[in-house]
Amino acid sequence: MPKQGSILGGALLITGSCVGAGMLGLPIITGISGFFPTLVMFTIAWLFMTTTALLIVEITSWFEKPVNLISMVSYTLGPIWRILCWLLYLFLFYSLLIAYMSLSGNHVSSFSETMIHIPFPDWGGTLFFVCLFGGLVYIGTYSVDHLNRMLMVGKIGFFSIVIGLGIRFISPHFLFYFKPKYVFVSFPILITSFGFQNMIPSIFHYMGRDRIRVRQAIWWGSIFTAFIYLIWEIIVLGILPPDVISKSLKADIDGAQSLKNYLESSTIGYTAQILAFFAILTSFLAQSLSLVHFLRDGFKIAKKKREHLGICFLALLPPLFFSIFYPKIFFQALSFAGGICATLLFGIFPAMMVWIGRYQKNHLLEDRVKGGKGLLILILFISCFTFFYQLTQMLSIPLFPKP
Repeated sequence: MPKQGSILGGALLITGSCVGAGMLGLPIITGISGFFPTLVMFTIAWLFMTTTALLIVEITSWFEKPVNLISMVSYTLGPIWRILCWLLYLFLFYSLLIAYMSLSGNHVSSFSETMIHIPFPDWGGTLFFVCLFGGLVYIGTYSVDHLNRMLMVGKIGFFSIVIGLGIRFISPHFLFYFKPKYVFVSFPILITSFGFQNMIPSIFHYMGRDRIRVRQAIWWGSIFTAFIYLIWEIIVLGILPPDVISKSLKADIDGAQSLKNYLESSTIGYTAQILAFFAILTSFLAQSLSLVHFLRDGFKIAKKKREHLGICFLALLPPLFFSIFYPKIFFQALSFAGGICATLLFGIFPAMMVWIGRYQKNHLLEDRVKGGKGLLILILFISCFTFFYQLTQMLSIPLFPKP
């Protein structure tokens, strides 16, 4: 089979899928422990998620035809695990949409009050945002794809402007704030922020089933993603005092909104909010369309020029309900998505599938991921720890200090 795609193209697909609205919350949730404890957790999360992505490349190689994660789980773990995978995928998409819709309400209401001096409740901002842009999902992939290209250009442009403007506001001593007892709080959201594993089968096919090139794309894409995140962390954590970060977390305010509030009329504050709009909209459109396609496939509905209206309502109404009636839920939704759904789907499942594929079904590729059973056990340990940590936080069991 001839080679298709490029390493750069694959890497940019990975970076584009990662860098979105979730990035906006990273400095706030990680900042309560400080920059250097965050750097340790960043490294662990990056290595963990990159390794599980490489495991999924190995699993995908066992199949001659294009497959998705659900098909992989069915082949290796059986029908019960397939049902669990289906449900976790659904919860993951819904959790992400709840987070993005909730965040959109904060920014729409803030923009309304600042620019036209009309108070607008957060729930009204969320409803306005979803009604305005949800229709694009119904129109279909073609429209979303072309709009997304323009939004990506805007996102890159305003991110560069924020970096250029923000450097002069940085107070280096803020970066030395150190509260490592809160370091585990950020790990579930970091897992979500490096989540691109659902794209691996598509990238594998796009790059002509060339495992070497796919792995290179994964490494470069994840490195570029980590670099963008760390620059954003330095900007926000270097500008905002620790007490402002703590208040922002309690108020469910993301990094861009916090910069605007703290710097008041500063250009960087408004630029960061525009960046937030691009990030929220690209994430909302991508995840909404992904959920619509997932549901359409699950209900065996034929593909048409426009998406099925009932499926669009099924995709958007449940998260809209939660984000309206529970508006301060951005960080909780992201933590649930990462600590519960993504940890199981992209941590435990790949390790278990590789274990069964290698040692029971004898899929022993010569260029398989190194580390043997020890690596798989380590992945399972980190996944289980993250899962149970997030579960204790949801149940308010005080195993670790809360911020």
